[in-house]
Amino acid sequence: VKLEAEFQHARKMEAVGTLAGAIAHNFNNLLMAIQGNVSLLLLDTESEDPRHEEIKKIQEHVESGARLTSQLLGYARKGKYKIRSLDFNSLITKTMASFRQSHPTARMASHLAPDLDAVAGDRSQLEHVLFNIFKNAVDAMPEGGELFIKTMNIGHEQIRKRNYKIKSGEYIMLVIADTGVGMEHKVRRRIFEPFFTTKELGRGTGLGLASAYGIIKGHSGYIDVDSKKGHGTTFFIYLPTSTHPAEKTDYKDKSVIHGSGCILVVDDEPAVLEINSRMLTKLGFRVLEACSGRDALNVYRQNRHIVDLVLLDMIMPDMGGGEVYERLKDINRNVKAILATGYSLDGEASHIVKKGCDGVIQKPFSIDRLSRVISRVLKPGPPAKGKVAN
Repeated sequence: VKLEAEFQHARKMEAVGTLAGAIAHNFNNLLMAIQGNVSLLLLDTESEDPRHEEIKKIQEHVESGARLTSQLLGYARKGKYKIRSLDFNSLITKTMASFRQSHPTARMASHLAPDLDAVAGDRSQLEHVLFNIFKNAVDAMPEGGELFIKTMNIGHEQIRKRNYKIKSGEYIMLVIADTGVGMEHKVRRRIFEPFFTTKELGRGTGLGLASAYGIIKGHSGYIDVDSKKGHGTTFFIYLPTSTHPAEKTDYKDKSVIHGSGCILVVDDEPAVLEINSRMLTKLGFRVLEACSGRDALNVYRQNRHIVDLVLLDMIMPDMGGGEVYERLKDINRNVKAILATGYSLDGEASHIVKKGCDGVIQKPFSIDRLSRVISRVLKPGPPAKGKVAN
């Protein structure tokens, strides 16, 4: 009976994850059209113009929408966008500092292992996991309390044995404990379900912990929780260690790089195709358009000698980005292409990159980010096949 219940639960979670991924993909296309137009408006508006701040506010709302999409993709286990070797202690410290700014009354303490191994992961997604668990803890301590964070290195044999099979290897363990109201068993067993919340209407979406679960699973990790009514809650997170040393955080450059040449834009969504074409034209490129995979092949075949780059949508109904890229290589084995995706680097996108695609850009993207990715791909020098430009 227990195995049957677990099987039904897994099927339900998988079905909702598929739905969440589809919703996120379509929502990202809507955000892409808004983000592109906002980027063009900001580029043409002086900072002294009173409309400049209003347009920036719109952009901030678009970014909030993108974060919501990330939650959906995180739950759907399609949330890893930019995988880097991370200093996880530093990530925790910075997230704690950011959380304190928005929750100044929160009492937080930590004991972080000084020799903690690096973790291969998506910085923004793991920040999202931390922030949601911190928020959940503070909400569970309406009268005040303490939130304690601990990290340490462990081997797979030290991971608490639950209903999952542990892959062998080295892990880091993150413990987040609060002194809040705790949870009853019937609540605790449902907290990772999407849209399940015990908060009053308007105070919780029920996506925070569900997306945290998806993100950790998407990073090949494990998440578990202990809680008892009146005795607080403790989350245990296990993430595989990276084989590379931690990278330094990149400076977020916002400059726009103009260019020249011809770019073929491929997208089945008319609004996205239009805004991508307008942004590329603004950057100085000549633009050719294709509204489907088959259309793209025809346009490229006729113009292969003048097309410098293909900006290729990954998800299209007639022929996906992966197949289009393979056929473009049949026409010209040196074709340069950037994959535009509302999903992640997992699954099909990672396979396309391994086959030689020059870059990946995550929707929704701004004109400055698009310009930098194109600049890296088209810059003079030997081709950097298989490299991901974000």
